[in-house]
Amino acid sequence: MEKDKQIIREFYLNKLIEFKDTEFVKVITGVRRSGKSSILKMLHHHLLSNSVMDNQIISINFEHPDFQNVLTNQSLYTYILEKTQLDHKYYFLFDEIQEVDAWQKLINGLRVKYDCDIYITGSNANLLSGELATYLSGRYVEIKVLPLSFKEFLNFKGDNDKAMIEEYYEEYIRNGAFPSIALLKNERIVDDVIKGIYNSILLKDLMLRGNIKDGFLLERLVSFIFDNIGNAVTSNSIANTFQSYGIKTRNETIDSYLDLLENAHIIYKANRFNIRGKEHLKGQAKYYCVDIGLRNVSVGRNRGNYGSILENIVYLELIRRGYEVSVGKLDGIEIDFVCTKANNTHYYQVAYDIPKESKRESDNLLKIPDAYKKTIITANRMAKGNIDGIEVKYITDFLLEKEEF
Repeated sequence: MEKDKQIIREFYLNKLIEFKDTEFVKVITGVRRSGKSSILKMLHHHLLSNSVMDNQIISINFEHPDFQNVLTNQSLYTYILEKTQLDHKYYFLFDEIQEVDAWQKLINGLRVKYDCDIYITGSNANLLSGELATYLSGRYVEIKVLPLSFKEFLNFKGDNDKAMIEEYYEEYIRNGAFPSIALLKNERIVDDVIKGIYNSILLKDLMLRGNIKDGFLLERLVSFIFDNIGNAVTSNSIANTFQSYGIKTRNETIDSYLDLLENAHIIYKANRFNIRGKEHLKGQAKYYCVDIGLRNVSVGRNRGNYGSILENIVYLELIRRGYEVSVGKLDGIEIDFVCTKANNTHYYQVAYDIPKESKRESDNLLKIPDAYKKTIITANRMAKGNIDGIEVKYITDFLLEKEEF
């Protein structure tokens, strides 16, 4: 693998800068290897280039061997005392803070004691639960980091040739969007690197931290979810399927494993939403994977359900743009995505292809009894345009358009 080069991910850096020098603790979350550490380094460089002295920045990666002796809150506090003075302003940049025992109380203590600005990262959604939420009582902001958007992917490739966009999109859905993968020049080692990421996530963030004894069941569940992207499932339906394969399990076990996968940001859950009743529904939900490269490693590239992959790519882009995304239900029909943000709603249908004689996708959208914007996303370039007043966008045009914020 090539040595990582610093390519600025402006979307996330700008979010951090927006909250710089506010009272909020900045909590950067996301799946392992999504680029959280690099984003902290980008912030570090930004601070130095904006008149912050190096000795004002206390930057620690708690997975680095140099800091294995500061993995308790008391030892970390002692380390910080040696590096700081009370009459100075400090920037605390703590990477993978969950490695430190009882870190939540210390973070709150630093906020109280020092004139400081605090940034922390972690690979598990539980970072924001329990003691941290209690100590900070609303004085934190979460920055959710995903693998590269397609715009970022092209930036990492360093190629603005429009003629190459289709080729890069194929690579994007073939190899996924982890930053280290996008920087590889040698295609022959891509699979090995992705497998390494997959195994480290499965072993470190799931089996070890979740104290899981049945690794076989966990791997089967991951493969099942990745192979059923966009299909509505329940823990009961999954357990029944496994039992039909001769794999003994219980609904409660499936539920707990799904929670672990969600907390590690490996899968995302889209609940059903009753469009007419304006309420979320219990029961079946759809799951999407954080990266198509991981999906391909788990189930194999040859098992390419291209419609589901397209739906997954669109889903990730929508949550990247800050939407809350649900699966719409309306009088027996399904709307792929109901996207809400502030007081705005946007409906999306995703169709790998749109046959000329078919109006199913547009008809479903036209049945929605409100005037919010409605869009169809397709992988067929020739289908883009307009159907009965509904815009049809080609996937790469959608991914590269100016984002709605």
